[in-house]
Amino acid sequence: MNIRLYQLDNNIKHFLIAFLIALSTGVAVGLIYLNYTTNYSPEDAVTRFRGSEEVNSADEFDIPESYAKPVSEILMTTHNHIISFSFIFILLGSIFYFNSIIKGFWKMFFMIEPMISTIVSFGSIWAMRFIHEDFVYLTVVSAILIYTSYFVMASVSLYELIFKKETSSVT
Repeated sequence: MNIRLYQLDNNIKHFLIAFLIALSTGVAVGLIYLNYTTNYSPEDAVTRFRGSEEVNSADEFDIPESYAKPVSEILMTTHNHIISFSFIFILLGSIFYFNSIIKGFWKMFFMIEPMISTIVSFGSIWAMRFIHEDFVYLTVVSAILIYTSYFVMASVSLYELIFKKETSSVT
């Protein structure tokens, strides 16, 4: 298809711009929530899922600061995020596909990568909780890839929808 975002009718451009702004607002709120719950700290993320250890296990009245997340809560978080991220990226990727700025390998990379990193990110949360806390670093790397891909696709799409104009060739 040779349709490009900058060539669309103004009505559909305005609709897509409003959608991308609303979607980006929701993603930003999610990042604010992540900061609120983990301070973007690997140690705080581990504590959030694995819980904190008791200060002195000899004293039966010591209570941990944070309890390990139960399986039911991790299942719900995983379920909700994988489904919602899939919808976010199928919609955003479908818009981004029609950009004229990024092409070839990088276009497909940004469209497919967040789907893979979503699975890796939430799989590594399970591994962090039940296998070893160092899986938090895989969670961090995959989350960085998810959000980098998101903001590249959203920014390029918005740029083309708002600023790029069709160039006329003089022959």
